[in-house]
Amino acid sequence: MKKTSTSRYDVAEHLRTPEEMAAYLEASIEESNGDAAFIAKALGDIARAKGMSQVASDAGLSRESLYKALSGERNPTLETVLKVVRALGLKLRAEAAHSMRA
Repeated sequence: MKKTSTSRYDVAEHLRTPEEMAAYLEASIEESNGDAAFIAKALGDIARAKGMSQVASDAGLSRESLYKALSGERNPTLETVLKVVRALGLKLRAEAAHSMRA
């Protein structure tokens, strides 16, 4: 019987357009349950899809510090997150979690 070979799934290989990247980040924020490292990891996936060196340069960070910040093992500062989001060509936005009407 022939063995089936598999390869590790890498979401970064499937994030091709800004719209796909934005949708992935939005879904990650919704699923994060308040876990900043989870969101950082999602930003790292998007940065790898776009090119980590270019994102680091555009964000004004070293490539090494960007990898560390977006590894999912740390909670990056809000300043770092905002720099990365801007470098990725994305926007963060807020919306009401529930209606204020009774």
